[in-house]
Amino acid sequence: MSTFLRELRISIVATVVFALLCSGFYPVLIWGLGQILLPYHANGSLAESADGTVVGSDLIAQGFSGARYFHPRPSDAGTGYDPTSSGGSNLGPTSQKLIDTVKQNVAAYRRENGLADDVLVPADAVTASASGLDPHISPENARLQAPRVARERHLSPDAVKAAIEQATDRPLFGFIGGQPGVNVLRLNLALDGAAR
Repeated sequence: MSTFLRELRISIVATVVFALLCSGFYPVLIWGLGQILLPYHANGSLAESADGTVVGSDLIAQGFSGARYFHPRPSDAGTGYDPTSSGGSNLGPTSQKLIDTVKQNVAAYRRENGLADDVLVPADAVTASASGLDPHISPENARLQAPRVARERHLSPDAVKAAIEQATDRPLFGFIGGQPGVNVLRLNLALDGAAR
């Protein structure tokens, strides 16, 4: 009986110690380090309009419509860009529905950007990401949309190209993080004259 009680006491003490460490000390430590070292990132990378209103997050795509805005990649998250229903269509490469959707998206993309029928359209312009919430588009996609946005905003192409360059996230140390991507929310806010 004494062995059982000793083992029970050890297991209760171990449970309490690990609960305090894993559910108390460690999360508070990580939260505190995040607030000190990377407060913008630790608090959701929230983007603000010029008047200080939170309008989104650099980490989550949102739909933009209208010719004066850069458009994100298509979304299959819920009814589109719904962060509570993150997910893709799960259609495979041989799916006729996917093939038809991509053909429609290519035609619409060329039409809205005034592109000739032989211009190659980047895949990210016509397919949804796995989450449906990817906030980035490829630099090629942004460059193809740039003339439309410049024309609608009455800006020089060079000013729009500079904004694209500013909103482009590059791999850390040149190789960590994959390919360069243009953050659509940050780009549109910059063109609206907003600051985060």
